[in-house]
Amino acid sequence: MTAETSISGTASSSEQRAFSFLATNHRPAKPRSTGMTEIRGPYYSAMGARYLRDVLETMGEHVDGLKFAGGSFTLMPERALAEILEVAHEHEVLVSTGGFIEHVLTLGPEATDRYIDEVARVGFDILEISAGFISIPTDDILRLVERVERAGLKPKPEVGIQFGAGGATTPEELEQEGTRDVSYAIDLARRCLDAGAYMIMIESEGITEEVTTWRTDVVATIARELGLEKVMFEAADPEVFGWYIKNYGPEVNLFVDHSQIVQLECLRRGIWGTKSLWGRVVTYRQGH
Repeated sequence: MTAETSISGTASSSEQRAFSFLATNHRPAKPRSTGMTEIRGPYYSAMGARYLRDVLETMGEHVDGLKFAGGSFTLMPERALAEILEVAHEHEVLVSTGGFIEHVLTLGPEATDRYIDEVARVGFDILEISAGFISIPTDDILRLVERVERAGLKPKPEVGIQFGAGGATTPEELEQEGTRDVSYAIDLARRCLDAGAYMIMIESEGITEEVTTWRTDVVATIARELGLEKVMFEAADPEVFGWYIKNYGPEVNLFVDHSQIVQLECLRRGIWGTKSLWGRVVTYRQGH
């Protein structure tokens, strides 16, 4: 029995990757349940179908999800949105709404129900249920999880310890808001999973984003109590996702910006890295 390395493209890749004789860390083929990478779609920059096709034709093997941000899909012609979803699905990439329901909820139950049905009709796969800026009862979050699942979508609640998270709020403003105990986030996540949630997104603000000191204790508690397979950590900063790989291995689920796909996958594969990670990220599979 030896350390397993992947020396060819995964089953989801239509072509063998270049330089396949060079060994890399093992990576499971898509659809994966661990080591998933979700990337941010249009928000900080525009993204159309042609741009996305270029990204996924080169790096699609390493991408599991595409997440819109800020409700950017509501600004697009439906034809253009449909093309983006089609390109993503061609490359086995699930498409998420991001946390836009947080805005829709302020418009009332009728608008929320119509939004959920429209998300399903258009062809999204995942509807993220976020409540960083609003206060909503836990039972209502669970009702949303069940409603989203009935619509044929994958519910993905976002939980965290920071109230007022989102919108590039400064650390000083967030400190004034205060943080919740991590046990609250874990309890909510468990109840959402029991209600049918597909996965839990862990909000980075209050943990590794917009804080003076990282709350690594919170990450450790979440990983211990929930496991790594059903959670995805927001880590849209190279220093942050490097820390996750270093401490939790290459099969931790991470959300990053689409500009960071290559850097993150180099770390997962063990072919490149910073000084603290160089040559230290390895995998081992018995029976190979």
